[in-house]
Amino acid sequence: MAAKTLKIDGRQVSAAEDTTVLDAAAEAGIRIPTLCHLEGVYDAGACRLCLVEVAGTAKLLPACTTLVAEGMEVVTQSDRLRRYRRMTLELLLAERNHVCAVCVANGHCELQSLASEHGIDHVRYDYRFPRWGVDATHPRFGLDHNRCILCTRCVRVCWHIEGAGTKNVAGRGAKSFIIDDLNQPWGDSESCTSCGKCVLACPTGALFDRGSTVGEMERDRTKLEFIVNAREKKQWIVSE
Repeated sequence: MAAKTLKIDGRQVSAAEDTTVLDAAAEAGIRIPTLCHLEGVYDAGACRLCLVEVAGTAKLLPACTTLVAEGMEVVTQSDRLRRYRRMTLELLLAERNHVCAVCVANGHCELQSLASEHGIDHVRYDYRFPRWGVDATHPRFGLDHNRCILCTRCVRVCWHIEGAGTKNVAGRGAKSFIIDDLNQPWGDSESCTSCGKCVLACPTGALFDRGSTVGEMERDRTKLEFIVNAREKKQWIVSE
């Protein structure tokens, strides 16, 4: 496969032609903030935090779904990008009810960490205060729609790692929400295998283990990477 040479933040970088800008930057030790990206599943470009500047293109492009090209010049850090990322984080915080002090993921939340990293100590936009519920019908897990940022990590993990296809997205715009099967209570789902991969994938406190209290939801995502790598290397196939 042909290699492409490009510049990221002024550094010369080489990557295979099917590599995304996000992966090329990561291989070069250049960090680009993300929320919807998760190793092992395809990228959806949902959170828009990984937007980068590409020379010759007026609009900002998502690094997770933009493939490298020969001679491409990419900027990952600029005043413009920092403004956009801060605005995106503030809008996410204002859209639903993120009350960190009583959240199971307090201290272990990617949204919270990125907000702190970008110096967000207040939100400039009006809070929407929507009326979202909590689905606690599953015997092991719960879904708090108030914390959901619609990154679709849980959906992609459920479909492409577990293969159950239980979770999906319904609705449009700000009224979109995560559903199980045909929008039935999670505990009534016949397709859910209770594997817990969706809970491991969640970046906030939207998906949680029942019984967890404030600050207890630490997630070990290396388990998801292990499963994906083992499948790709066919480590579970017994040779005759």
